[in-house]
Amino acid sequence: MNEPRPPPDGSAACPTVASVFTDPAHLLAFFFGAGLSPWAPGTAGTLAAIPLWYLLGWLPWPFYLAVVLALFAFGCWVCDLSARRLGIHDFGGIVFDEVVGFLLTCVPLLPSLGWAPGRWPAWAGVAAAFVLFRLFDIWKPWPIRWFDRSVGGGFGIMLDDMLAAMYAAALLALAVRYL
Repeated sequence: MNEPRPPPDGSAACPTVASVFTDPAHLLAFFFGAGLSPWAPGTAGTLAAIPLWYLLGWLPWPFYLAVVLALFAFGCWVCDLSARRLGIHDFGGIVFDEVVGFLLTCVPLLPSLGWAPGRWPAWAGVAAAFVLFRLFDIWKPWPIRWFDRSVGGGFGIMLDDMLAAMYAAALLALAVRYL
């Protein structure tokens, strides 16, 4: 029951719920089960990151960025470990990269950088960050798609989401400033 089961296409093993919740690497890489969603696990992982944003968003921006950088480094390790155990480079259920990507996207919403929810309600800024990040993470415009295909390991799993987050954060920063 704890053994991964083969996916319908027979390509490699999909983790079971029990294996995700008993293996610390899978538990973290799947962000406490968010990546187990049968529909759009990346979107589920991004949604699961919203409470984390509300916990960390009060930090002064240098500390916030240090936490995001530390989570990125940790994510390179834990996503690589989980992917190697699964035998699949960037298994869809590995969503720690989406969590960190969403946090990076939300940098323009930091109050310590001047975000004042008076012009937009806070939920609107978070919703905009969510939509923009998912758009760029799915679309993968140049050079994101190239990095996604060319860079392996945990660094590769994390990198394409960080690049998508930078595109999304740039648009979010423009929207925050001019809308």
